[in-house]
Amino acid sequence: MYDVIVVGGGISGAVAAIASSRAGAKTLLVERYGFLGGMLTAAGVGPMMTFHVGQEQVIQGITGELIDRLKNKGKSPGHVVDTIGYTYTITPFDAEGMKYELECMLLESGGELLYHTQLVDTKVENGKIKEIIVSNRGGLQSLSAKVFIDGTGNADLSYLAGVPCVKGRPQDGAMQPMTTNMKMTNVDTDAIRAYIKAHPEEFPYLEGNTDIIDESSILAVSGFAKTLEKGLETGELTFKIEGILFFETNNKGEVIINTTRIHGYDPTDPWSFTKAEIEGRRQAMELETFFRNRVKGFENAVLVHTGPEIGVRSSRQIEGEYVLTIEDIITSKKFYDVIAHGGYPVDIHSPDGEEEVITEDMHLPKNSMYSAPYRSLINNHITNLITVGRCISATFEAQGAIRVTPMAGAIGHGGGVAAALAAKQGGKASDISISTLQAVLKEQGAYLNLEGSQ
Repeated sequence: MYDVIVVGGGISGAVAAIASSRAGAKTLLVERYGFLGGMLTAAGVGPMMTFHVGQEQVIQGITGELIDRLKNKGKSPGHVVDTIGYTYTITPFDAEGMKYELECMLLESGGELLYHTQLVDTKVENGKIKEIIVSNRGGLQSLSAKVFIDGTGNADLSYLAGVPCVKGRPQDGAMQPMTTNMKMTNVDTDAIRAYIKAHPEEFPYLEGNTDIIDESSILAVSGFAKTLEKGLETGELTFKIEGILFFETNNKGEVIINTTRIHGYDPTDPWSFTKAEIEGRRQAMELETFFRNRVKGFENAVLVHTGPEIGVRSSRQIEGEYVLTIEDIITSKKFYDVIAHGGYPVDIHSPDGEEEVITEDMHLPKNSMYSAPYRSLINNHITNLITVGRCISATFEAQGAIRVTPMAGAIGHGGGVAAALAAKQGGKASDISISTLQAVLKEQGAYLNLEGSQ
């Protein structure tokens, strides 16, 4: 019997488990892989973006501590300028270093781990999860706790427990496209920098300001517009694609390519998800050839990794006590129960690859900071369940802003502390003191702006 069980060891679940354990709860983290970090370490997702609003770092606490620890060990340069100019900063990292550091942080906190274990089902009585059923090499096992945290990313635990969920945009349920991230090594980033300077027309997003690439030792690129156009004209690329996007990691000559686009599949349907994996791998093979033949700096590059699972941007969202809206995001609404802040723009990839999704009234004003309320992590159906990460209660449009990994980590921090507090007083997640929750978060280093909270 545990105080808190966290299902899912991605960035949000891992941070939640560390926070819960540091707050004094006997905590178990159940993870299907043999390491932590989720898509950041398994599927080549990166860099993390963004911890900042303007010059101010608004995501701190355990998520910020992780980066500090990686930086001290040479596994991350820390927060550097986004040379694309899309957001304030990006945070590259070494994936193997992150696996190890997250594990160290959890074990140092006193938390326990159970790897290679998959959630199968839940047992619910009187609106409470009594136990979860998991599968591993020991067969089917039951695990019990006073409070459970859903860190699965797709609201799997919440869904199995009977929490109502929604998927995709309201009119048709279509979700953002998935991406098979690619990691290539032996990339000549110096040649790419020189090419950007010599061909500004290829990088319209920079609006001629190619000097921005000199502001960081780590390269982030969105462009090669004419090169891409040529590839589509010749049939070298056969899928819908809005642009070429890649990021240098902490390791010289190693880049993550975020360019495949798998439209029209459902990541919560195992048959559809399987087809998406197949299509993603096909697109990755096309891109490998295209990059080597067409994209400057990749002539001798080697594809080394596509990860064990395709990257998912959006799937289920729980129906929580409060639904975070796009209006809350762009107006920087303040909440009395705020547990995290963010400044990443509203970033929605078209579900069908055609129409522009982000309208003028969805643009986040520069230097604006939005908030996530605790009520978006809890629901009115299962009293001892807290949901963290990108699948909290939010509209399709609002989720486009809060879905990124630094924000997921900050949300996980809030959910982890809340679970520990709830476990100490009967297990009901809605009964905890918000002021105590916020005080403990601050004690653990989190950034919270409580001025003008409603």
